[in-house]
Amino acid sequence: MLGDNMELYYDEIKSSLGMLTIIGNGEKTIRIDFGAMEDIEESVYKWAYRYFDKPTFMKSPESVLQATTELNRYFHHEIQTFSIELEFYGTPFQKAVWQALYNFIPYGTTKSYKDIANKIGNPKAVRAVGGAVNKNPLSIVVPCHRVIGANGQMVGYNGGLDKKEFLLNHENNDNRNDVKE
Repeated sequence: MLGDNMELYYDEIKSSLGMLTIIGNGEKTIRIDFGAMEDIEESVYKWAYRYFDKPTFMKSPESVLQATTELNRYFHHEIQTFSIELEFYGTPFQKAVWQALYNFIPYGTTKSYKDIANKIGNPKAVRAVGGAVNKNPLSIVVPCHRVIGANGQMVGYNGGLDKKEFLLNHENNDNRNDVKE
């Protein structure tokens, strides 16, 4: 647990996938969730109590402005990579998986769970990679939507397969447009 009181800041934005809630710690973005804060509050507090003694959430658009801006630009096809500062809260294994997702899967491409297991140097940990991908706290920016089954099929996505399909189509349409120009 970190510190006695931890103020966490959030804002909500409307996106092509519905409402997103962005949470930061005052310096870095630590969560991006599908849904409005009132809809996800219980799960967000449960998560926060794992890492902070007394977390409090304050709506503060200016505290997460860069993340909000970059997500809006992503959905408007203006950027393909994110430059916001991230902080991962999870086990060392989860952090390794999330970092691999962030660094290893370029926009408009996909990798398998096995590819990620190999990338982190643990080729037998395919199922554990799947578990870590499912717990990714930074949806969209840490691109768990780009992870597919070994057979090339779309498999589980914490936000729902419809959102995963939307994000992959969003990125693939950008890539097709780039080729035409």
